[in-house]
Amino acid sequence: MREGRLSLDQVGVIAERAGDGSDEHYAQLASVATVTQLRTAIKLEPRPDAKPSWEPDRSITTTETATHTTWRIRLPKVEAAKVEAALASHRDALVNDWKTAHDKDGDSGHDGDRPAGDVTESSPEQAPPFPTTVDAFMSLVEAGWDADVARRPHGQHTTVVVHLDPEKRSAELHLGPILSDADRQYLLCDATCEVWMERHGQPIGAGRATRTISRRLRRVLEHRDRCCAVPGCGATRGLHAHHIRHWEDGGPTDPDNLILLCPFHHRLHHTGGITISGTATQLVVTDADGMELTGASLARPPTTPPPAVPPCTGPLGERADWWWYDPWDPERPRRAG
Repeated sequence: MREGRLSLDQVGVIAERAGDGSDEHYAQLASVATVTQLRTAIKLEPRPDAKPSWEPDRSITTTETATHTTWRIRLPKVEAAKVEAALASHRDALVNDWKTAHDKDGDSGHDGDRPAGDVTESSPEQAPPFPTTVDAFMSLVEAGWDADVARRPHGQHTTVVVHLDPEKRSAELHLGPILSDADRQYLLCDATCEVWMERHGQPIGAGRATRTISRRLRRVLEHRDRCCAVPGCGATRGLHAHHIRHWEDGGPTDPDNLILLCPFHHRLHHTGGITISGTATQLVVTDADGMELTGASLARPPTTPPPAVPPCTGPLGERADWWWYDPWDPERPRRAG
């Protein structure tokens, strides 16, 4: 890789998935193969621990830490192909939405109904990241859940149930752990509130559920903001309503204290990546270093000379005929010399 013959992606695939002692074999293949072809070649390796079984080997395990939960799903090839096809469909839909909102020529970012002086061009440095497989997985879960709710009127849509104590300013997931301050404020920006009455610490009744952001108020925000309020973003899909002054700090739920944010920047604000202050009409957005964000590009010309290595030639671009490919086998004797 230091000589420029292999890319970082190719080396990453070999280091992550290839068997021990196969570096020389895959280094030679990587000089002419793409990253996808390398993944396929590694999958063709014989696995000595593979045991025939009449029952499908399927499992779902979870590992929890203080901040994250790791899911590990094991499926047979046929069922895994179904999951991959569903993820690919949702990923394509998210990518199409992303491209529509961030057209390279800026055509989709302009709207004749925008107020004068409004920034409509999106800046690549501040735009939401390109949709990933994780985004496609969450979209698949939400679509399946909402489709199931349509058949069961008494079921809940994709709702996170949180128990909040306003006096102690603490919240916890329903039958789950206590939430951090950032997660609590993130969920309370636009939530359905249901009041419970307690006596001596015991619940005795529940009030009617009400939405913090009504449909009428959200339409006002959509007509005013049209896109994510962070300068240079321009995202128009899946926007969240956000309280500039947080709801639990006494911030009012009115248009002057509300803006629309894309999911990426909404989460980024509540985790400390950006700071949002001011009012909806005089908004100030700063990054973690205190620098105010604008819609202008942050690109600067390079100040250092390019590295003195030949560029990566890349793969041949030919279609791989795996019928003639000889997979790496650790049990096969190697030629001397």
